[in-house]
Amino acid sequence: MGEARRRLAGRLRAVGGESAALDARLLIEGATGNRFALSDPSALLDDASATILSGYAERRLAGEPVWRILGEREFWGLPFKLSPATLEPRPDSETLVEAAVEMLRERRGEPLSIVDLGTGTGCLLISVLSEFPRAHGLGVDLSEEARATAAGNAALNGVAERATFRQGNWTQGIEGYFDLILSNPPYIRHGDIAGLAPDVRDFDPLLALDGGADGLDPYRDFARSLPGLLAPRGVIVLEIGAGQEADVTGLMEQSGLRHIGARHDLGGHARALIFAGRR
Repeated sequence: MGEARRRLAGRLRAVGGESAALDARLLIEGATGNRFALSDPSALLDDASATILSGYAERRLAGEPVWRILGEREFWGLPFKLSPATLEPRPDSETLVEAAVEMLRERRGEPLSIVDLGTGTGCLLISVLSEFPRAHGLGVDLSEEARATAAGNAALNGVAERATFRQGNWTQGIEGYFDLILSNPPYIRHGDIAGLAPDVRDFDPLLALDGGADGLDPYRDFARSLPGLLAPRGVIVLEIGAGQEADVTGLMEQSGLRHIGARHDLGGHARALIFAGRR
């Protein structure tokens, strides 16, 4: 085991892998199906696991992200299966869950209604449902494959009875009022996509990246549609990209919403914007 990790880490490092040692460990754990595979570095790597690891190594050397190879990534302490139609859940997006929990902490015992627009893996909705045991939610995604992935993740994490997923275009066809509206929409400017890091550009779905010419197309849609879906005490939590805070805040305020504040990600950037209805 130890020798396999050293060799794989060396190969990854030789092609510029910045997290070569960690990647090697994760791939060995995935190939063996054992999170503690390397607890005894002198243990033998069996032939079946070695074959799987060889395939994993070639994919990683070709640039495929580790979590894509393994097909699952943790978010908010929960496991989420991935598919080609979904973004990888990333730690910065946990900022949205933190903001939602903070804003609604006094209402944990209420049967809150939640909608997650562009749900992807369902990580935002499912994570919030894990914190609010009486809440129920709707996840919407334009991709049927993403919808199915999210539904599977709800079952995996024990909230399937409180989560519904549908294929749809943002808020079209949605009725009722919601105590929490969540979204991590595509917000990359169309012209910037070619310059993204290869692990994003080549493996994350374009549908979940491209926010139009200025990256703001989804927020314009939200400015038109979200005020009419927000319950009287409800809040909206939206993910944004770097440098978009002022533009998105302006769009939402022009629609009659009240900007409550922003929450910053691990890098110190404004990541989640919070809005409520006018008093």
